[in-house]
Amino acid sequence: MNKIRKAVRLYFHYISINIRCAMQYKTSFFLTAAGQFLVSFTAFLGMFVLFQRFSRVEGFTYSEVLLCFAVMLMEFSLAEMFARGFDRFSGMVRTGEFDRVLVRPQNEIIQVLGSKFELTRFGRMLQAAVMFMYGITKSGIQWNFPKILTVIFMLTGGTAVFFALFIIYAALCFFTLEGLEFMNIFTDGAREFGKYPVNVYGPKLLLFTTFIIPYALIQYYPLLYILGRRTEPFFPFLPLLACWFLIPALLFWKFGVRHYKSSGS
Repeated sequence: MNKIRKAVRLYFHYISINIRCAMQYKTSFFLTAAGQFLVSFTAFLGMFVLFQRFSRVEGFTYSEVLLCFAVMLMEFSLAEMFARGFDRFSGMVRTGEFDRVLVRPQNEIIQVLGSKFELTRFGRMLQAAVMFMYGITKSGIQWNFPKILTVIFMLTGGTAVFFALFIIYAALCFFTLEGLEFMNIFTDGAREFGKYPVNVYGPKLLLFTTFIIPYALIQYYPLLYILGRRTEPFFPFLPLLACWFLIPALLFWKFGVRHYKSSGS
């Protein structure tokens, strides 16, 4: 227990260092955050234009789809903010920086996590919050405690799923030295196709995102509960079930660490 407290304290110390570094260049920080906001805003405009032509997509209205996209974007942004160290891990392997990580007495995951904290993703999170508030006001949802809890569980489970994907992306670098771009299909790609409920893409993809990479557990099924289309009492807890995806990701990371060979840089 004492070791865990020390690790948490160290991680927050890393975060504070990253924040202080970012605040040394305030203009750059605010411009980058604004850029993140605007990039997400273009996706919002694309959806807006689409729904000017079509009133519904697979039975979902514009405001309902906005809720779906806002939660997915928030999940991705939170994971990217905290797991940015894994996203840039290929550079640590290529330059030999990970060699120094391994000889330090602290856990290597904490050190990689603390190597980069992307505070500028706050701009993207702000965009998600604006879309979510708009979707709430227009969707006519009757909010109660279980539905509020469902949203919190969606953010928790979704952040865990994207976090796991970043870990898998980093673990692949132990064998390839360079990050594999195909992994962007599951991270940035998921953020894009997550603009719409997963069932829009057909039953096969829904099955894949339920049992393999559990996007549907953090997006589609809890959304049905929030919209009142499903009333099963276990639906709010499905996003927490998606956290299982962290287990194979961490096992794969441990496997990669055991087979790590220095690049010699």
